[in-house]
Amino acid sequence: MIVVAGESLVDIVVDAEGDTVAEAVGGSPLNVALALARLEVPTVLITQTGHDEYGGRIADRLAGSGVELVAAPTDSGRTATATARIGRDGSATYGFDLHWSLPHQELPACDVLHVGSLGAVLEPGRHSVRDLVEQAWARGVFVSFDPNVRPAFVDDRRSAWRDVESLADRAGLVKLSEDDVALLHPGADPEDIARSLLAGERTDLVLLTRGAEGASAYAVTGTTQLSMDVPAAVAEPVDTIGAGDAFMAGALTVLLESGAVGDFGAGMPTDEKSLESLLHAASAVAAVTCARRGAEPPTRSELPDGWPD
Repeated sequence: MIVVAGESLVDIVVDAEGDTVAEAVGGSPLNVALALARLEVPTVLITQTGHDEYGGRIADRLAGSGVELVAAPTDSGRTATATARIGRDGSATYGFDLHWSLPHQELPACDVLHVGSLGAVLEPGRHSVRDLVEQAWARGVFVSFDPNVRPAFVDDRRSAWRDVESLADRAGLVKLSEDDVALLHPGADPEDIARSLLAGERTDLVLLTRGAEGASAYAVTGTTQLSMDVPAAVAEPVDTIGAGDAFMAGALTVLLESGAVGDFGAGMPTDEKSLESLLHAASAVAAVTCARRGAEPPTRSELPDGWPD
């Protein structure tokens, strides 16, 4: 079983006239949990929702895909929202109604704990997320981390990167996007940043997504670092919403089913063939998501025959 901890919210799109034109359940951790469940992985999402219509929508969406929901109530009683306001020139500005105050949680028995995005950085709830990571650490449970950085919440790049490093140090798997690197380390080579995270005490694998350019994996075995690059899976793109989260879910599913996550991840892939297979499998899940509007990851039956092999 995989436990995911982090924010869930509703994305709202408002046009130039001030009219709401679209609403969708979202949040990176929620999207990862949804994608895992659709890949037939038993999944629990630990999050916060309000006692309102949006909270009901979140519960219904997760239940529809078989995700077990552990939802602490928000302090305000409102479910978090992210609003995109579209200007007459097509540009978008973003605003958030999000107060992350997740109380202490006991980590359920599980094989993997996945954390990331706003839930891992916003006070005061970040302390509960990091406590879950410490609980996982103490039990030998594998941890994965996707910072999925949001520009609206980065006031100080150096401080934000320190937060990423401190949590990454506790994770066997870290996923980054080129957008994360561009935001936190403008002008830096994403490969250099990805490789630097392999110095973490527990980090054996770093995945770097490059959008339409594909994805890369960096692993360490003994004193040797390996790398592998693959092109993006073929797709007719509609949008990229939720693609990174689907990629994350695909990678976690492969690692769980291959037995790689046991004993702090002692069986993580450390050869080029295994890294290539992992990247292709995760990319296939992301490609189907890109071919649909919004964060709609595929079910296992919608993937190529024999996936993930």
